Amino acid sequence: MKLSKNFIPTLKEVPADAVIPSHILMVRTGMIRMLSAGIYSFLPLGYKVLKKIIEIIREEMDAIGGQEFHLPALNPKEIWEQTGRVEAFGDTMFHVKNRDYVLAPTHEEIMTYHAKGTLKSYKDLPQIWYQIQTKFRNEPRPRSGVIRGRQFLMKDAYSFDSSWEGLDKSYKKHYKAYRKIFDRCGIKYFVVGASSGAMGGNKSEEFMVRSDAGEDTVAYCEHCGYAANVEIAQSVVEPVRRKGESKEIYEISTPNVKSIDELCEFLKIDESETAKSRIYIFKDEPVLILMSGNDEVNETKLESILGGAVRPAHPDELKEITGADAGSIGPIGFIGRIIADLRLKDANNLYSGANKNDYHIGGIDMKRDVPQAEYHDLRIVQSGEKCTRCGSELEVFKAIELGHIFKLGTKYSEALGAEFLDEKGNSSPIIMGSYGIGVERVLACYIEQNHDEKGILWQKPLAPFDVHLLGLNMKKEPVKETTEKIYNALTSEGYQVLFDDRVDAQAGFKFNDADLIGLPVQIIVGERGLKEGTVEIKKRRTGKRFKVKLEDLNEIVGKLLND
Repeated sequence: MKLSKNFIPTLKEVPADAVIPSHILMVRTGMIRMLSAGIYSFLPLGYKVLKKIIEIIREEMDAIGGQEFHLPALNPKEIWEQTGRVEAFGDTMFHVKNRDYVLAPTHEEIMTYHAKGTLKSYKDLPQIWYQIQTKFRNEPRPRSGVIRGRQFLMKDAYSFDSSWEGLDKSYKKHYKAYRKIFDRCGIKYFVVGASSGAMGGNKSEEFMVRSDAGEDTVAYCEHCGYAANVEIAQSVVEPVRRKGESKEIYEISTPNVKSIDELCEFLKIDESETAKSRIYIFKDEPVLILMSGNDEVNETKLESILGGAVRPAHPDELKEITGADAGSIGPIGFIGRIIADLRLKDANNLYSGANKNDYHIGGIDMKRDVPQAEYHDLRIVQSGEKCTRCGSELEVFKAIELGHIFKLGTKYSEALGAEFLDEKGNSSPIIMGSYGIGVERVLACYIEQNHDEKGILWQKPLAPFDVHLLGLNMKKEPVKETTEKIYNALTSEGYQVLFDDRVDAQAGFKFNDADLIGLPVQIIVGERGLKEGTVEIKKRRTGKRFKVKLEDLNEIVGKLLND
């Protein structure tokens, strides 16, 4: 492709709205342009890479027996209402004006709809159906370029089985296929146990890339490889042990004391002697949560325990439920369900709110004074805590989710009536799995891991072109004639060549653009080298330069690209 005839609008300056490397470089190289917050147009250079990723995904999905669909993004709302996910997605789901239709954020319902009545017998199973389709989610705060957008491209696959053992096999097939996909794309990733969230199901795993731009937080043990999203991660932490004889409960005036740190400072105590109280609303009923000190409530763990969505109580609700504002709430006298973190089991001589503003209660014995409390692991894991597998220290860091695989079970088939007849003629719901990959995220994560201060560092599998051919001073006939011959020769050999044939662009400008775009191999043709019968080759990743005779050029390029 000749650069003078094609649209690759590179930029010298860093875009004002771009913060992370992938976003900056995708805009500067002319791969994408923002249309609106969270909505991006892919320009020709970016779309070339996107198609390469799609083809890798398609090849590996076909290899495990996947059959490709193309489903509508516009869905009847009533199908989603049958599974309860209109409510589960809430404001994240786009509704069209007449309210009878929604824009699909995923396609479990629609795939199940097509399976219903067509997969009638165990002989029709198993099946793997997939699509690569545009999805829509009304992200309240889209950020990080294409990593978190309102419109995005996803590969979503669905398995249909007649047994749980069959689901296990389908799940393993997708797990292996995902590893092959990300390996072929040249991405360094790890796999973590995860929460299924609104998707449902009894098991899920995420394929993650470590990045400060990530929207997920992961706990990881370098020693044994344990990894889990903090939504479900566990660690070994010391319980709050009983301390001496239990005191009688007593009320303390604590004016303007709202936080655990303020309480510890006021009373000159350690935070392990405190029990922080939070009120959540579950099915319109209040639930009081007790945590040790500054430990934070893991809402995903709480929802798993309760079996449904929760929300923190609003300030006016707190006053009505407990008689106090946040910072003065406690378990003594609270009427309703109380769930405490495991660290507090059997602890005594604790301090917590008195359910009266500016007062706290001391001497709380969990066994004596809060006998109705249920105990569960509710904590968000912190860096430095011990791994449950090997006892080494965990590291907690941000990560980007590349892909997510779920064992859905029968949630959707039961809701939509997708059943099959088994060998004995009995009717049962189809057992399903769901498997997603964010296509644009693969591209963004590759760039996050493969760039330097000058631009992107492409490798052959995803590179938009194999070779960047630069003609220096194209007004000179020898340069023009030789670069044209090289371009035609490499193209005829099957190489994808980006030919910078611009006549008026200065050498420095061409070099900067070449490094910014970052193709694996650069071929630099200048008058001085041609007098010696040579051209210069630069390996973009290493920056190494060397001269090559014209007659050896094709062979050397082939070796470099296959290296």
